[in-house]
Amino acid sequence: MPEPTPTPADLEARVRARPLPRHVAIIMDGNGRWAEARGLPRVAGHREGAEAVRAVTRAARRLGIEALTLYAFSLQNWDRPADEVEALMLLLVDFLESERAEMMENGIRLHAIGDLARLPPPVRARLDAVMGATAANRGMVLTLALSYGGREELVQAARAAAARGGEIDAAAIEAGLWTRGLPELDLLVRTSGELRISNFLLWQAAYAELLFTPVLWPDFRDAALLQALADFQGRERRFGLTRAQLEARSDRE
Repeated sequence: MPEPTPTPADLEARVRARPLPRHVAIIMDGNGRWAEARGLPRVAGHREGAEAVRAVTRAARRLGIEALTLYAFSLQNWDRPADEVEALMLLLVDFLESERAEMMENGIRLHAIGDLARLPPPVRARLDAVMGATAANRGMVLTLALSYGGREELVQAARAAAARGGEIDAAAIEAGLWTRGLPELDLLVRTSGELRISNFLLWQAAYAELLFTPVLWPDFRDAALLQALADFQGRERRFGLTRAQLEARSDRE
């Protein structure tokens, strides 16, 4: 007889009882399809997606995740229809204005990665203001990937390493990444059922656990996050070692 589906409270208790990933990143995909399935304009899906951002950020903070990185807008997204891009920028400003107080109350530090110079000046000003206001917070780092591309990040990191001189090795590249200072990426989630990482955190994902869920981003809330964390906790992370080596290391510790 199959085990009964755990209640959200039971699932949260299980997740809390085991080690959490320090750094979780999410490719938030499916807003457009969510809206189209309901006969709504795409911007309606983006609005509901913003509500999912709020819910997932709160849940991650409550659970004690150290860093949450959300793929909000890629460099390639600038090529979308102008009215959709404008709507996304307005939603970003609304999110920053509405969530600033809650970030302060919950000790969340806002961070952003990407080619931020391409953001419209009013958007960049609001982003800088909230990042400055939350800079001293130590509860959780919420990173928004805006105008972001993984290949582009690696190119600029390599250029920075070359400009500094010396050997160009892994440490030199990592020192130039936009994510420097964040914990190693443990879990990368993509919503909507697509099976690719779309130029997101290419270097950082080298040893991350990957999870692809069919849930569209606007429907991804607390329960979906808990299920993703439980899946992560059920995996064996070997980092290139054998199981015997891991067991021997665990015995020594």
